[in-house]
Amino acid sequence: MRALVVYESMYGNTHAVATNIAAGLSATHEVRLVPVTRATPEMVAAADLLVVGGPTHVHGMATANSRRWAVEAARKEGSGLTMDADADGPGVRGWLGGISAGHGLAAAFDTRLNGLPALTGRASRGISRLLARRGYRMFAAPESFLVSKQNKLVDGEATRACSWGALIGEEARNAYAPAAAGNAG
Repeated sequence: MRALVVYESMYGNTHAVATNIAAGLSATHEVRLVPVTRATPEMVAAADLLVVGGPTHVHGMATANSRRWAVEAARKEGSGLTMDADADGPGVRGWLGGISAGHGLAAAFDTRLNGLPALTGRASRGISRLLARRGYRMFAAPESFLVSKQNKLVDGEATRACSWGALIGEEARNAYAPAAAGNAG
């Protein structure tokens, strides 16, 4: 089975989470990890499992304005913020609006500040809704990975992302197993 992990990352945290999710998925899937700026329709069409994630901005998915604000924040002297190498270009929101109707399984994740989701928001819920509208079967609840106020992944989150990737990989394999067995006879 083939999995495609697509991510949007401004400061590198979501990129790190996506990398760890891909590592966990690799036990059960042939995995391709790409920033949203390089995710092509052909890659999406070839995937049995699509995993999409992005940072939480202003309680939800990043917008053109929130992405611009992130760039401006990184440019401020003494911010300590460094832009991810693939932060330029469209975000997940715009990309999802342009992909073709789906045919397989999908899962969504985000990075967000450590705190109650009611206060921080969760981009993964919006990502999940857009994937479902495109026809993907959401087989896992949207997942959040936590970032500190110092803009660093909270201890243990990278490991948890790897574990979550392994878990959804197993669940996706099991979801496809009955369909494959039904086609064998």
